[in-house]
Amino acid sequence: MAELLDDDEVENRLPAGWTRDESEIVRVFEFDDYLAGVAFASEVGELAEEEFHHPELVIRYKEVEVRFTSHEEGGITGKDIELAEAVNALR
Repeated sequence: MAELLDDDEVENRLPAGWTRDESEIVRVFEFDDYLAGVAFASEVGELAEEEFHHPELVIRYKEVEVRFTSHEEGGITGKDIELAEAVNALR
């Protein structure tokens, strides 16, 4: 099991573009059209499956919201930060 990060650790390690929403980290990615967002969400899904750490994905018209948390631990862990960085690398 991964250890929960304390508030300072989350703040210091939060990747570019991500914010904290209580026990989750979140980022909204913008796209030129709907299908570009769907393709991105698919890439995120493949990455998540490889790492067996699955975010909540919300696909909207020209944006995709990605949320990470570690449910088993009850908050944000280093795994969430690592996956957020990997998602950033997709863009």
